[in-house]
Amino acid sequence: MKILVTGSTGLVGSALVRCLQRNNFKNIILPNRNELNLESKQEVEKFFEKYKPDFIFNAAGLVGGVSANNTNRTDFIYKNTMIQFNVIYTAHKLGLNSLINFGSSCIYPKNTKLPIKEESLMSGKLEDTNEPYAIAKIAGLKLCESINRDFNKNYITLMPTNLYGPNDNYDPENSHVLPALLLKAYNCKLKNGNYFNIWGDGKSLREFLYVEDLAEAAILIMHNYKKIKKTVINIGSGNEISIDDLAKKIINIVGIKVKLSYDKTRPNGIRSKIIDSSFVKSLGWQPKVNLDEGIQLTYKDLSTNFNK
Repeated sequence: MKILVTGSTGLVGSALVRCLQRNNFKNIILPNRNELNLESKQEVEKFFEKYKPDFIFNAAGLVGGVSANNTNRTDFIYKNTMIQFNVIYTAHKLGLNSLINFGSSCIYPKNTKLPIKEESLMSGKLEDTNEPYAIAKIAGLKLCESINRDFNKNYITLMPTNLYGPNDNYDPENSHVLPALLLKAYNCKLKNGNYFNIWGDGKSLREFLYVEDLAEAAILIMHNYKKIKKTVINIGSGNEISIDDLAKKIINIVGIKVKLSYDKTRPNGIRSKIIDSSFVKSLGWQPKVNLDEGIQLTYKDLSTNFNK
């Protein structure tokens, strides 16, 4: 089986590749950005016609933390919409009956009952700071849903919670919270710093999932897609931690002594957004890597590869 992984150099895509290889898949198609511009409908159609993949993991997209989402709103809605539409619709035109697309739990409404079920999608107002990204991801999800309804296909969108792990983006302004805090701790250790700043008040709660656990869930769903009738599936660890406690955990793991401070001019985002992952767990999936172990593995990746 020929498997195409878009976004294969990113956090999710690279984890998928590692997991596919561990599961003895040999024929994996991994185009880089020079080979395939996913924002170009013509390039996507030409590439798909040439390689004719049997299954697609669409892990490509423009991603970032609260600041990146809020300051690059135009790119986040345009680029993510174009990438998803080109990949998903071209797969449909090519005759593929199954595809796994990747969304994000941040596209759920700002105020909804916790833990968040898949059915809560579009039931309320979005969080303003990431609304453009959320709208783009909802559009891709709805395209999958429409193709399934009109043509009896199995296009599934996975909704992971906050991801982290090897090959993450550690940019201090544009990354997600966990890698951003890890970079701050890394720099403090290198420079013997004693000042550690947290965006917001530190009280917001977040659910984190090690990216390798998401990849394992995605491959399990690929093996079972013929019997799965859901178009949206949550993937989460089931555990939340405050940003304040996360920072303290990172400081302890990295082994530094610093004073915490809080930049309350920065946005907190949604206070809590833990998701209900009962469906994927009913398939036999459970996360294997706890937060402490995951942070240690991610810090090892950061300290080994950052700026290389």
